[in-house]
Amino acid sequence: MEKNFIEVMRKKLIDAKAELVSNLITSSVDFKSLVEKLDVRDMVDSASDDIDRKMIEAIGIQDMKRLRLIESALIRIEQDKYGLCMRCGKRIAQTRLEAIPYAIMCIGCQSSEERRNR
Repeated sequence: MEKNFIEVMRKKLIDAKAELVSNLITSSVDFKSLVEKLDVRDMVDSASDDIDRKMIEAIGIQDMKRLRLIESALIRIEQDKYGLCMRCGKRIAQTRLEAIPYAIMCIGCQSSEERRNR
């Protein structure tokens, strides 16, 4: 996969993570007071380590799942595994990653998983 594309996706993921954290700050007084103690530069990186129970209480299950998927995608970028389907190992289409930068499966495997879970 192109390095430029991966860098664009890394930026999208970091921005999405920052947006989730920002939304959390505005919706939770407890979380806001916790984050205000952090250095601004480290807020996004440190938030996932420092918020544990307060975060789970403050945000919905979907946001928590999305944040974990974003974290996982950022780790896969660091490990040069970004864009590979976690199930079959094939490349995930760039159009899919552009739409869902934290996608962990190709369209075929994702469709199969959704059918299985119905």
